[in-house]
Amino acid sequence: MSALSLAARDSSTMLRRNLLHARRYPSMTLNLLLTPIVLLLLFVYLFGDVMSAGMGGGAADRSEYIAYIVPGILLMTIGGTLVGTAVSVSNDMTEGIMARFRTMAIHRGSVLIGHVIGSVLQAVVSVVLVGAVGVAIGFRSKDATVLEWIAAFGLLALFALAFTWIAVGMGMVSPNAEAASNNALPLIFLPLISSAFVPVGTMPGWFQPIAEYQPFTPAIETLRGLLLGTEIGNNWWITIVWCVGLAVLGYRWSKRVFDRDAK
Repeated sequence: MSALSLAARDSSTMLRRNLLHARRYPSMTLNLLLTPIVLLLLFVYLFGDVMSAGMGGGAADRSEYIAYIVPGILLMTIGGTLVGTAVSVSNDMTEGIMARFRTMAIHRGSVLIGHVIGSVLQAVVSVVLVGAVGVAIGFRSKDATVLEWIAAFGLLALFALAFTWIAVGMGMVSPNAEAASNNALPLIFLPLISSAFVPVGTMPGWFQPIAEYQPFTPAIETLRGLLLGTEIGNNWWITIVWCVGLAVLGYRWSKRVFDRDAK
């Protein structure tokens, strides 16, 4: 069996292990999934009328704000699932299982790859569930083509992959699960200070650069453009640069810590 086949086999085994863990301990996944759903319902039904009126809709018509907020909530869902990834990796690092894996005849990178693929799959499933809630309360895409839907799905998957590698690195350097959870909190906090809930132009002038020059805002605007037909501008390539840069950074960071601890 070739080295590539061995790596694929061992990574598949580690992926199954992580998915089994997620199925046996669903409480964290459910808690992290409920947060974006609660925020979606809260903002739509508490502030939806006012926000829609401000965006040109009728005073009693929430459809404009539903269309605006759902893409942001989808990206926020990905950020939320990463806390579970960081905690899971930290548990493996601190409870001795990683040391045991190193003594076994398995591909060295399969443990990390299993975590990454498992996290991306969970993020995608979470996005689908939150998206279904959005559709149930009135979200509708405006004439998006099949290619635009595929591009939107690819954007979400790429975003999840990039930030998953960052979450893996956070988990590996954390001394315990609590620290890993705290270290990953910025991944939940960043969407709150992006264009997810209100346009950047309506924010205070001093705050606008904070919201604009971070990875979530261009990704949200690109997703809105694909699904709603709004102007994308430079946001698509800025999003790709952010994703590629973060994926490379997270991968090299995780690999360096993994190799260092193996010595």
